[in-house]
Parts: sequence; structure tokens; C-alpha cells
Amino acid sequence: MSMGVPAKIFAISLRCSPAFIQNRLWKWWYQRISKAHNKVDFRFMNYGYLDEAKPVLEPEDEPYRLFIQLYEINIRNIEMKDQQVLEVGSGRGGGASWIAKSKKPSSLIGVDFSKEAVTLCNNWYEQENLNFIEGNAQDLPFEDSSFDTVYNVESSHCYGDINKFVREVYRVLREGGNFCWTDFRNEEIMEKTEKIFISTGFSIVSKKEITGEVIDALDMINDAKRERITELVPRSIRRSFETFAGVQGTPVYDSFKSGKLKYYKYQMKKN
Repeated sequence: MSMGVPAKIFAISLRCSPAFIQNRLWKWWYQRISKAHNKVDFRFMNYGYLDEAKPVLEPEDEPYRLFIQLYEINIRNIEMKDQQVLEVGSGRGGGASWIAKSKKPSSLIGVDFSKEAVTLCNNWYEQENLNFIEGNAQDLPFEDSSFDTVYNVESSHCYGDINKFVREVYRVLREGGNFCWTDFRNEEIMEKTEKIFISTGFSIVSKKEITGEVIDALDMINDAKRERITELVPRSIRRSFETFAGVQGTPVYDSFKSGKLKYYKYQMKKN
């Protein structure tokens, strides 16, 4: 089965689009997803993470375990209780909701550039310490030194200028604050991204390639994800949604399996 036009745009934009075009393509795609799929039980858009440690979850969170585990491994060992926390690229809000509930920060703000996604999240989640606002990752709408922790999960690959994003994270973090980042890159781009982290002023506390654990999660949920997309997503964008979701046989999944793309997690501190 051939990819639809949106799926082709998605695959191409990962590789070679100029920054300003890439940013517009991604914004258009995320807005389209939010408009096409407003079901409250569709809370996560990440690829998931198979964790042998199996962190304890509340019963209501078990259906989302693999997706939550990607958030958990990203922020593991970070103390958030009574802290000011920011998620850049909050998407459907499931990760932010789980962190606000389980880690008990005094405030967690999720910022996303999709107006539709932000509206959905503010309608769905009623938690006193959680709020969602519209904003640009490359021009964050916050004062300097506003947060103790900033985290970013499987989102930065769609930013037109990673340098601006990293500088903005550094700006809004307090001295000694934590930056938790996880996403996929090819090896060459990851080397450049790490240099950006360091040159901006972050010290790397830990880093790990987690491609295998992400592939395992994708394999475990593949059939259920494909069935869910068939059930809920309009036929006109169904194949595009499968590509975006990384189901087996799509460009991102095949790139993970071949090693062309790898998945990484970094925990850093502002010096």
C-alpha cells in the first residue's frame, strides 16, 4: 500500500526540509490530527517504551503503560514535588496529566503550538496543578528563570531551529535546573544536537540510546494501534496516521529497525 500525500510529507520532512518549511509542515500536520481526532481516550502520541523495571502505576493508567513509561524513563530520578515544571510539546496532554498527578509538582504547564490540542487538553484535564497554553518552543512565552525542570518528549524533531529551542529552555530554567529530553535522530544529527546542548551551557548528567526498548513497545502495540486507527481515524488520512504512529511497515518504523534512526534520552542540568 502506498503512502498518502500527508504521509509522504511527514517522511520527507524528517530528512531534508528547510527549517521554516519544516516548521510549517509539522504545525499543519499536528493541527490536522487534533481536528480529526478529539477522542478523550486518545491521550498519547509517543511511540512507547518497554521498561523491564515496570514502574508502579494506578489502575486507571495501566491501559497507557507503554506510553507513560517513555515519560517516566525521561524524568527518572528527577525530584518534582512542589517544583515549577514545564513540558514543551505537550500534545494530547496524557504525559503532563500523569506527571502532575504522580510527581506532584506545585505547577506543571504544558505548552504546545497546536491551538486545537491546547483547547482539548484544558477541556479534558481538571487538575489544580496543571494548565495548558499555546506557544512556540522556539520562543517560549515565559520569563527568564521560571522553572525548576523542563522536559520534552518525542517532539523536538519537528522544530525548525533546534538551536533556538535549546537556548529557550536554558533561558527559562533556573540555575541548576533540569532539562530532560528524549527523541529520535540519525547519528549525525544526534552528534550535532549534543554539541548544541553543551555549547548552550548544559552539562550532561546521563544519556542513553533506547531504540530497542522503543521498537519493542511499537511491536507490542502494533496490532491494537492499527485497529484503533481503522476504527477512529477518517479513511482519507488513515495511512498518514499509521505513518505518524510508527506502525510496522511505515518509514519511521523501518528506519528504527535498519538503524538509520535511533532513539535517545538525555538528562541535563543548567550550569
